[in-house]
Amino acid sequence: MTAPYHDLLAKIRICFPQPISNRVHDSYFVHSVMRAMDAVDALKSERPILGQRLPLDYVKAGEASLPESGMSVEDVTAELVQYCSGLAIPGHPHTQQNVIPPPTISSLIGILLASLYNPNLGWDEYSHRLALAEVEMVAMSARLVGYEPDRAGGVFTFGGTGTTLYGAKIGLEKAIPGAMTSGVREDAVIFASEASHYCRYNIAGWLGLGSRSVVTVPADSRNAMNVEAFREQAGAVLRRGGKIAAVIATMGTTDAFGLDDLAAIVAVRDELVEEFQLPYQPHVHADAVIGWAWSVFNDYDFEHNPLGFRPRTLRALAGARLPIHRLSLADSVGIDFHKSGFAPYISSLVLFKQRDDLGLIQRPQEQMPYLYQFGTHRPGMHTIETSRAGGGILAALANMKLFGKQGLQVIIGHIVEMSQLLREHLEGNEWTTVLNRENFGPVTLFRVYPRGIDTFRIKEEESKDVAYRELLRSHNEYNRKVFQYVHQEAMEGRGVVLSLTDCYRTSAYGEPIVALKSFILSPFVDEEQIEVVVRKVLEARNRIDG
Repeated sequence: MTAPYHDLLAKIRICFPQPISNRVHDSYFVHSVMRAMDAVDALKSERPILGQRLPLDYVKAGEASLPESGMSVEDVTAELVQYCSGLAIPGHPHTQQNVIPPPTISSLIGILLASLYNPNLGWDEYSHRLALAEVEMVAMSARLVGYEPDRAGGVFTFGGTGTTLYGAKIGLEKAIPGAMTSGVREDAVIFASEASHYCRYNIAGWLGLGSRSVVTVPADSRNAMNVEAFREQAGAVLRRGGKIAAVIATMGTTDAFGLDDLAAIVAVRDELVEEFQLPYQPHVHADAVIGWAWSVFNDYDFEHNPLGFRPRTLRALAGARLPIHRLSLADSVGIDFHKSGFAPYISSLVLFKQRDDLGLIQRPQEQMPYLYQFGTHRPGMHTIETSRAGGGILAALANMKLFGKQGLQVIIGHIVEMSQLLREHLEGNEWTTVLNRENFGPVTLFRVYPRGIDTFRIKEEESKDVAYRELLRSHNEYNRKVFQYVHQEAMEGRGVVLSLTDCYRTSAYGEPIVALKSFILSPFVDEEQIEVVVRKVLEARNRIDG
């Protein structure tokens, strides 16, 4: 007589992909996935979102409890699809919202394959050939940014913040040897520009340095670190006996695609080492999670322009290449394939010029007695994660093979071309001002003004003259109203989804400057959608002005 649970177990086993080939059950698995895709497809419309955006009841969600008995795969799928309702469609030509790209089919297959067999990249015993995929991606990326592959090293980690955390941690170990085991017992700081990602504060806090140990360096009009200010601030820290844990050079800021002068930052670092006779070399980490992809233009023939980009686009690509091709000067580089690499979340690589740097955070094997008895590849001995999924690696590898260098040149060139086209339209109107005119990427920050404002002078006046404080505040609110109108129109299928930044920059007298933001990452955006942006912004202005 079988126990009652055996009948239930038989039903539960059906819910898993079969470990031994079973053509009938394999068909059921594929059909289940296709049903989910069909259900999601039914949520699509002309709007840049799936289904509808309804009010979210968090109180009801907080009352959820585990059901007594389970559901069928089909019923669970139907419920899961409903959670997708309201999501933005990143590949939609009417989506120009922050730095979220559409993933390719190949990268999605990479995620699926890795999810099916659940490899753990901490040890090649648990990942086998996927360990090779990670090594291949490290070598490929090292060559792309100009590192020597036989000396470089790296690991995939939990996001852009993770890449910068690794860079700062290695720098901390260089500045305060033994901090990994004995703790942070000396003062150390992290330098980053005011335009850099806010994760700098998280990192300093999690490393035990404290968020107040972040030294924020002013940015110039190009949204790049003011190198002379960095020199002065770093010198002041060293003169008082402090140490520099890391210098974060931002190679493509999130808001404006500002590019720090990496070569100048490294030169200042080297001068400070000599001047103060430092026993260590402050670590320079290049936060290139967005800008890394522009490395594909390092050897592009800009004179003959074989891909036929428009002159303004060609100039923008060449302008970005100038600082990007210096990535090899950094001690480490952060790369997000889920940004300008068109892979799904999460696919992030931290790359070190010298793989031996990873030895500074390696743990002794006796701390992990149930691992590493055999095998030759053991990155889990120095990663912060004890579990690392393989999906991000296969997704990144899939896209690098899918696009190749030329394919990435094409897609990056196109999104920059659409961004430049948007700027042409905005600059052709007297009521809009582009704020990041000197930046060359796919993001455009702009402000809209009511009638009677001299938009040729107002940007300078608002940002520098305290007499314009109240007017700046008024125009901030005006731009929020423009954004709200454009956003609502997009949700109804009548426009383009944009973003808003509450503080593109801070004025000289301490007021935040609000800006509308178009971040183009969809290869499906064409001139038609660019014209929609301008038309909807004009509609909003006319509506607000009455």
